[in-house]
Amino acid sequence: MARTWNHNKAERQYEMQLDEQMAKLEYKRKDNKVYLIHTEVPDAFEGQGIGSELVERSLQDIETESLKIVPWCPFVVHYLKEHTQWQRLLADHVTLPS
Repeated sequence: MARTWNHNKAERQYEMQLDEQMAKLEYKRKDNKVYLIHTEVPDAFEGQGIGSELVERSLQDIETESLKIVPWCPFVVHYLKEHTQWQRLLADHVTLPS
């Protein structure tokens, strides 16, 4: 399976092309904050680590741009709890729910 990653700024989403389907992480941006809203992986690719790979690549891109994150998406929150090294990107005064 070919995987192509893309930051689609026009659609405000990070994308991973998976053959004929696409996984995506939608966001909104305000000032230096990226609000991570919704992660979507096609049913045929669930359970294969696609969502985690998409979030990881997105966080790398966000860090490269020196931005901070506000995770609204439950999947991203879960990812950040398991990969605590990325919590350094949390915007000031943002905490992860218990």
